[in-house]
Amino acid sequence: MRKPRVIIRTCERYDADRIEILASEALETLGLRPHGKVLIKPNVVASGEFFPHAYTRPEFVEGVARALQARADSTVERIVIGERCGITVPTRYSYREAGYPEMADRIGVELVHFEEVEQVEIQLHHPDRLRDAIYTPRDVAEADFFVNCPKFKAHPWTTVTFSMKNYIGIQDDRHRLIDHDHLLHRKVADLQYVVQPQFIAIDAIIAGEGRMLTPLPFDMGLILFGENQVAFDAVCCHIIGIDPLSVDHIRLAHEEGFGPVSLEDIEVLGDMDIEGARARAKGFKVGRIRVEDYFKGTHIQTYVGPPPAEGDTPLDYCWGGCPGALEEAIEILRVYDKKADDRIPRIHIVFGSYDGEIDAGPGEKVVFLGDCTAFSGTIDGEHVEVKSTYLDRAEYDPRKAVHESVYQKMWKTTWTTWKARNDQVVRIHGCPVSVAEQVLLLCNLTDIDNPYLDPQKSIPFTCCYISSRTRQMIHRLFGKKYLVEGPADRGAARPVQNLPPAGGGDSR
Repeated sequence: MRKPRVIIRTCERYDADRIEILASEALETLGLRPHGKVLIKPNVVASGEFFPHAYTRPEFVEGVARALQARADSTVERIVIGERCGITVPTRYSYREAGYPEMADRIGVELVHFEEVEQVEIQLHHPDRLRDAIYTPRDVAEADFFVNCPKFKAHPWTTVTFSMKNYIGIQDDRHRLIDHDHLLHRKVADLQYVVQPQFIAIDAIIAGEGRMLTPLPFDMGLILFGENQVAFDAVCCHIIGIDPLSVDHIRLAHEEGFGPVSLEDIEVLGDMDIEGARARAKGFKVGRIRVEDYFKGTHIQTYVGPPPAEGDTPLDYCWGGCPGALEEAIEILRVYDKKADDRIPRIHIVFGSYDGEIDAGPGEKVVFLGDCTAFSGTIDGEHVEVKSTYLDRAEYDPRKAVHESVYQKMWKTTWTTWKARNDQVVRIHGCPVSVAEQVLLLCNLTDIDNPYLDPQKSIPFTCCYISSRTRQMIHRLFGKKYLVEGPADRGAARPVQNLPPAGGGDSR
């Protein structure tokens, strides 16, 4: 069989004309012509002035989209750009802050907001799946030519986020958080069974290092193109000097036959070789730092116990859940408030089943974060008993998952902390407790202003929220419902009573 190809091209700036030329040449080299329903999936997890390096830039997507339009065959029905940005934020708002509406109007493509459309059920059949079905927007399930346009970034939960990890954005909020825990890598690998991209183009012109939502800019001056997701991510790993097999979702997909990870099994093309790309990426900082180390020297003291075991496999840390979300939450607050660390009193935050000492003095809050948190011991001279409320994933029905808006989360978090205002111990439930909830939690326990109430941002944010919810209601009332078979026996979509858009909550 022919080796999968990855193309490395130099591109020093965000010039849509230059990007279109490079993407057109890559499509020709790979022998690809868009056909049928074409979907471009960028990474717009967060955007705007506070998150300038977190997203796939609109100039990048414009260049790729124009190349697709130029090479499209006669069967193309439409070319759309689809995304679900970060939890609780309307995708309309992230698109707006990133400049996507102007770009889409300029080139004549539609923007799809994945939380506003019907979610379809994809049945899974592979042996090690977390669930028998997974849920994704109809546009993803029915795409004939899927184009993945991720951002080259580090990630606190998964070390890196390249092409495969970008699939977290093909689910709405209520399904995205399911299994976003210590088995996040398995979830990402399961998502690969939904659809495989025909074309991949990653924005590595200015990469994002260290973090995911607030990454530091890293001038790499590269664009990579490819046709096989595992091979593509493996080359990205080799460029920054890490073993692809050390990134569990890449390893799992490789073991399940999605593609190779060794450079000997991948054909690398372009105007720069691997060694040249490595020189440009020298010093790139990845994510995946334990929370105890992350907050060392700050006013936040963290305590970590193991998450629930999976079968006979003991685990010592929840890489995909609450600890990483706390790291992202503090970085968001640091962006909004340069004195955020000074405004935080000494706080103690506990994760997992912890059986050590908690060194909290009088008046210092102790937060037990997440459903799986458990503790039995003494805090400031008082006996404290905290029991796990973790629900085994086998007992959780994704069809009954309910969407919570940021305003619901704001109210819930504020009410919980207000009730505990005179108590030393605060219990926060969730699996995981999302980044947004942890931002709100820290705001409620400190003097840091709530970024969701920023006067300059709250009006456009609320307008986008109302617009999004209105469209969710329209789709819920009048949209079609679909069931799509998994990859082993995937057939034409057929009408069923299935899940409504994200705004609807339970469907059964």
